[in-house]
Order: sequence, then C-alpha cells, then structure tokens
Amino acid sequence: MDKNLKRMATVHRMQTTGLELFYKQGYYNTSIDDILKTLGMSKGAFYYHFQSKEEFFISIVQQLVFRKVYSMMIEPIEDQNNPFHAIETCLDDALQTAEFNEMDYGFVLANFMNEFNGRNEKIMKFLMDTCKVWEVNIVTALQRGKTDGFVERHVNSEGVAQYIISSYFGIRTLMVNGNCKILRYNYIQQMRNYFRSLSPVVIA
Repeated sequence: MDKNLKRMATVHRMQTTGLELFYKQGYYNTSIDDILKTLGMSKGAFYYHFQSKEEFFISIVQQLVFRKVYSMMIEPIEDQNNPFHAIETCLDDALQTAEFNEMDYGFVLANFMNEFNGRNEKIMKFLMDTCKVWEVNIVTALQRGKTDGFVERHVNSEGVAQYIISSYFGIRTLMVNGNCKILRYNYIQQMRNYFRSLSPVVIA
C-alpha cells in the first residue's frame, strides 16, 4: 500500500476510535492512554500523527463530526421544494436512527458543545462553526421557501433555524434515558404544528 494511503488509513482509524471514546466517556474523561490501549498503538506512533490530544480532537471535529452533521442534518434538506417538509423528515429520520441505537449517549455535536462551553475556546470555535453551517443551511432553505410560497414572508428565518437546532439538541438529550418512541412522536407532532403556523394560509 502507498505510504500516504497507509497513513490516511491509520489516521482515520485513530479518529474513529477516538470519536467513539470521546462520545461515550467525554473528552476530559478520556486520556490518550485510553485511546492507545483501544488502538493497540504506542505513544510514539500517536505523536507521529498528532502533537496533542487537543489537536487530535480538533481533527475529529473537522473530519468526522462535521461529516456526520452534514450527512444527517444538512444534506437531506438541500435543494428540496418544501423546506418544512424536508426539515421535518430530516429530523424524524435522525431521531429514528437514535431511537434504535443501543449505544446512544445523545447528539454528538450537542454533547461536545456542552462539554467545552466555557472550558476550551479553541475547540468550541470549531464546534460552533459546524453548528453555524447547519444554521445557515436551514436559513437558506427557509428563505428559498419564502420565494416559492411555502413560508410566510414575515417569518424570521434565523430565529426559526436557531429554534429548530436548540430544540433538537434538547430532545436528543431527553431521549438518552427516556421513552424514545414517545418522545420522538411528540416532538415531531409539535414541530409539525409549529411549521404549519409559519406556512401561508391556504383559503379553499
């Protein structure tokens, strides 16, 4: 195997294992030794690729966390006709995935944002950047929806996007130890009602 490809494969394996441990245990409760033990790797090998635990985690956010958020929460609503329908379907699909995940510790982005808020500004910036991309995507979809007649003109797109994201963070936290099926059903029903209130009134 080409040396560069081998290095990329090694780094990806390190990042995947690191994300699993950080997600399960938290960043501050996971040591480099924990990661190395799981990987069966020496410290020398780790520091060949990354200068510090912080740099390692940032690479995970940039590569894995961003991709996860993009594939689950952003890509499904891009270029869709009715933004409310697309967002509702996207949220429901994501919640169903979590519902049937036996190792669910909450929404990965929300977990990390809660953990680093007020503790590490550098890492927090990368997490906030990921969240901002998600927010901008929702705003773009809603603005397009106004033009296409699916969203009332007076709607504050930024406010709606922030509400959607914060409510999703909340429901995912509740689902960790709650009745996932009922929580998902109630959440989607209320979100659907909320979206209806933001849609133009159709007079028969």
